[in-house]
Amino acid sequence: MSKTTTDQAGQAGEEQELGAAGSQLSTAPKEDAPNLPSLGVIGWARWFWRQLTSMRVALLLLLLLSLGSIPGSLIPQSGIDATKVEQFHSDHTTLAPVYDKLGLFHVYSSVWFSAIYILLFVSLIGCIVPRTWQFVGQLRGRPPRAPRRLTRLPAYTTWRTGADPEQVREEALKLLKKRRFRAHVSGDAVAAEKGYLRETGNLLFHIALIVMLIAFAWGQLFKFEGNKLVLEGDGFSNTLTQYDDYKSGSLWSQDNLAPFSFSLKDFKGTYETSGPNKGTPRTYQATVDYSVGAYGKDRETTIKVNEPLVIDGSKVYLVSHGYAPVVTVKDGRGKVVMDHEAVALLPQDNNVTSAGAIKVMDGYRDAQGKKEQLGLSAVFVPTFAGEGEGTMFSQFPALLNPRLALNAYHGDLGVDSGIPQSVYQLDTSNLEQYEDSDGEPFAKRLSVGQTMTLPDGAGSVTFEGVQEWAGFQITEQPGSVWALVGAVGAIFGLAGSLFIQRRRVWVRAVRGADGVTVVEMAGLGRSESAKLPEELGDLAGVLYDRAPAAPEEPRPSDTPDTPDTPDTPAVPAERAEKK
Repeated sequence: MSKTTTDQAGQAGEEQELGAAGSQLSTAPKEDAPNLPSLGVIGWARWFWRQLTSMRVALLLLLLLSLGSIPGSLIPQSGIDATKVEQFHSDHTTLAPVYDKLGLFHVYSSVWFSAIYILLFVSLIGCIVPRTWQFVGQLRGRPPRAPRRLTRLPAYTTWRTGADPEQVREEALKLLKKRRFRAHVSGDAVAAEKGYLRETGNLLFHIALIVMLIAFAWGQLFKFEGNKLVLEGDGFSNTLTQYDDYKSGSLWSQDNLAPFSFSLKDFKGTYETSGPNKGTPRTYQATVDYSVGAYGKDRETTIKVNEPLVIDGSKVYLVSHGYAPVVTVKDGRGKVVMDHEAVALLPQDNNVTSAGAIKVMDGYRDAQGKKEQLGLSAVFVPTFAGEGEGTMFSQFPALLNPRLALNAYHGDLGVDSGIPQSVYQLDTSNLEQYEDSDGEPFAKRLSVGQTMTLPDGAGSVTFEGVQEWAGFQITEQPGSVWALVGAVGAIFGLAGSLFIQRRRVWVRAVRGADGVTVVEMAGLGRSESAKLPEELGDLAGVLYDRAPAAPEEPRPSDTPDTPDTPDTPAVPAERAEKK
């Protein structure tokens, strides 16, 4: 058979083998590749599990979780501020129903966010468990023996020495162990490995992510957060009925409330009086007396911003401050129906311009003795610019020149309708505003000690003084410590996996045919790094000092009278070649 015929037959055989291999890798539909076996239910389940527990899918789910958190930061959430959600519905009548169907007003409790959260949790566990067992097996085992051809490795050096191979291997073993390599003698070579902390850091990072996920889930399920406005001299007891508003996790129970109480003795706030930071608080603290349990002894403490009072897992934060004008109200018969009562108003700006409502619901009668209700729309400024020099906006947050502006209404406040309403807002739909002699809405601006007399002898309102109040937030976050531990662990784990290199070093020492020992050193890293050849060169330099190069035999010379000078052996300082 000719050579051409043989080549053609060989080419045909190769094409047939490639065709068979190609058919096995075919992605064509089943009708085009009828011999492909079906995976079946178990096969598809295994395939899905492998995909879910792959690092690629875990990173994708982590990215989706990050992207899913963006709407929770940009769109009002019903669990945080229901008022803003209602305002969003009224302002965006077309977009709000779409957001509602997508669960964007409660992102962190929505079905799609929970699905991503759970899948990421399962994916991380599926990644970590097999890798952990594999890593434990590597720690229990020994570094692999040296490859047959060390010259093929990326970092390599060699020299000849007069020392015995056993002596070279013994010195190499001592050197590598001193440099914290796991090393042992395997045949004619020493095998060593270092950088296990890289994989440890990688595992620590993923375990820390799981700890953070569990901590966040635990905190959401068992969290509690409530707010309470307390006037100076008043107190608070940690029961649900005492809170102005609160929200809690789905698994939180009222029995989890820590038994404590406190009273606000004094609030102290000082502010910058000049410069670009004028009005910025310098001192912002509340002095309270608190007790733990039903019969606890009162103890005094100071609560500052970001320095909460911690009681049995609960934290009491100082979050706000404002003013409460003290008023006395008399009805049309001259009877006092509100005696020196402090009414808290809510701040509207950084200079504590405050607004709210004063409601007189019981016992009020007009000049004719008719029973009705009185409502006062109030605006308060702690520092007024002066008559004719400014509007009702505060010039400074401290209490320097207080003014109280009132608009008076009478009628039905709507408090008996069964519909909840805010104590800081006045519903004027069923109220009639008082008018002066000119038919204009009746309003008055009062200084401390002044009295506003209502038209037609309907009564009077006296501005007696000002009392301060402080807003407190009481929180329970059971998973916060573990979330912090997970975050710190993730940082250290990520640093270890990025900056520590896993590498292996082999030292082979064999006696050559001429009786001289040949020493070979080679290194291999998990990733390309310029430090591996440098490290191998450093190790080779130290080992070379312990097993120096042997002098070579003199070469024959054409001039017998001139002796040959032996070649100077190449000292392998920076000896590693990177191929």
